Amino acid sequence: MSVVGDLRVLLRFRNFRRLLAVRLLSQSADGVYQIALAAYVVFSPEKQTSATAIASAMAVLLLPYSLVGPFAGVLLDRWRRRQVFLYGNLLRAVMASATAVLMVSAVPDWLFYVSALCVTAVNRFVLSGLSAALPRVVDAERLVIANSLFPTAGTLAATAGGGLTFVVRLVVADSDAAVVLLGAVLYLCGALASLRIAPELLGPESQLVRPRLSTALVGTTRDLKAGVRHLAAPSRREAAWALGAMSLMRFCYGALLVMVLMLCRYALTSDPDDGLALLGLALGISGAGFFAAAVMTPWAAGRLGPGNWIVVCAATAAVLEPTLGLPFATAPMLVAAFVLGLTTQGAKIATDTIVQSSVDDGFRGRIFSVYDVLFNVAFVSAAGVAALMLPPDGRSAPLVIIVAVIYGAVGATFHVKHRPSTQPSSPL
Repeated sequence: MSVVGDLRVLLRFRNFRRLLAVRLLSQSADGVYQIALAAYVVFSPEKQTSATAIASAMAVLLLPYSLVGPFAGVLLDRWRRRQVFLYGNLLRAVMASATAVLMVSAVPDWLFYVSALCVTAVNRFVLSGLSAALPRVVDAERLVIANSLFPTAGTLAATAGGGLTFVVRLVVADSDAAVVLLGAVLYLCGALASLRIAPELLGPESQLVRPRLSTALVGTTRDLKAGVRHLAAPSRREAAWALGAMSLMRFCYGALLVMVLMLCRYALTSDPDDGLALLGLALGISGAGFFAAAVMTPWAAGRLGPGNWIVVCAATAAVLEPTLGLPFATAPMLVAAFVLGLTTQGAKIATDTIVQSSVDDGFRGRIFSVYDVLFNVAFVSAAGVAALMLPPDGRSAPLVIIVAVIYGAVGATFHVKHRPSTQPSSPL
């Protein structure tokens, strides 16, 4: 079935359409906000950015809210997920507005980072809740298709939001603060869109809802241990291996992203505005790779099995990443952006499907929050490694080769270790 046909089938589910609207608005706001931050931190003409500075910014923004991840999971298994989308997006709209004010004010950098940290911390609740809620709006038969299109649509919305950032800067105002305010408006629209979903529809089950915050926080450690034991059961071993494989692929992506930022800032162009435009082009092409993954993954996972599709994605990246990356030229870099978008998103779709199919509904919030923590720690660790290895202009052949070796090791190890719980299904 074509991706258009798959999407038409899913859009027949009214509540899927409504949840999709929340995701598209929320993640388009994320794209606007994140590109505005990148432009402010990396591409401001008055800032002489280094790989160490980029890694430090990632650590400030991502590592602290990794501590929020476990609490997010516990609370998502108690709070109405619809309410998380409503109040989470309202809160982000307010805090994004505060970030815009700080951008035009003479304040210490740490205060700006605290504001950005708060926005991204709430983001964990919203994205984990969207993943946990998806099985509540589609049937099991269409879950793989939904996992292909739902997160990919969100990623494309984030990419479109990033593209909208450039339009606003060119047409309306060359101001990062103005762009951040646009993100705040989109967060507000996401909150309003969530009101179209019944509060109890997205779960968790009523008997699992414990609205008192103190009760939830006291039981965090116990509940997380229960979630890990749930994931470690023999019937869910493939899900555990998939999470490990995806975390290592995220490490590779983080290291390459820092390298691309430095290349766009210093090596491939001497003008900061041109560098920002080149980064936007690379992200847009990577978004095309995400879309290609949404088209290919249902077909490939249906014939190979989700686990074997992860192996194919990792092996493809291992071969093509050094081939395209070592020239350190614009055209090969853009092709590599497409390849990495395709392989990374394809592996993520397969991982999401394996985890959702293996994990009981009462544990999904916790497992997906742990999933996010693994992603963030891997991403920041990669930024730290890249900061140590990258020269000022971003050209580092050793880093490219190390990333290729990691991709190859992921593919080979997952091929040997994972044990699918089901045989590959018939074509989707």
